[in-house]
Amino acid sequence: MDDIDRLRAEYAGRASRLAHSDKYSLFDAANLFTMQQRRRDVIALLKRHGLTPLADKCVLEIGCGTGGVLIEWLQYGVRPDCLYGVELLPQRIAQAQRLLSHLPLIQGDGRHTAYRDSAFDIVLQFTVLSSILDRDVQQALANEMLRVLKPGGVILSYDFWLNPTNKQTVGMTKRRLRGLFPDSTLAFYRTTLAPPMARRIVPVSWLAATLLEKFALFNSHYLAVIRPNHPNNS
Repeated sequence: MDDIDRLRAEYAGRASRLAHSDKYSLFDAANLFTMQQRRRDVIALLKRHGLTPLADKCVLEIGCGTGGVLIEWLQYGVRPDCLYGVELLPQRIAQAQRLLSHLPLIQGDGRHTAYRDSAFDIVLQFTVLSSILDRDVQQALANEMLRVLKPGGVILSYDFWLNPTNKQTVGMTKRRLRGLFPDSTLAFYRTTLAPPMARRIVPVSWLAATLLEKFALFNSHYLAVIRPNHPNNS
């Protein structure tokens, strides 16, 4: 079984296990906390790096899943005709297409997309690279992100740097991300209170969880802005 087949099997099993669970819905307090804090940090990052307004930007999400992140970016101001998504798994992209029928979403392998060179101002990957265990597959995905990125554009990565409870993931550390995107400038921001801690603390005290996340020591993810150093991103 290659890594793409493993990924398909893993997500099929996860969908079955969570079919009747609110664990990753907004009705779960810890997940609601995580989503709100992540959105706060993404908005701050976009402003800090001069990426707003977004109405004139073309954005692609690699591994868009069921469309949750795309909904957020519509709310940030990206025009529907300039917001694209590609997703490997047919069941997940079908759900996204039902939810976001006005967006140009496609089912496909993110290593080989049909988009032209230098098509997008911003390319997103949210917890996709960490789901891939094979370094060559990771690199092919990173290379495709670079190929479709416009000169002067940015890749925005949100991913675990550590996830010891899930053996089906690999941490996207600073060193690993820099290795996947050589000859690029990367800015890292620690974010997201580690989910096991959030699940314990948020139901008791939202304020305590907020303070812990601001402290950053127990944050499990990096938001990273990746800027290729040369105009030719291919």
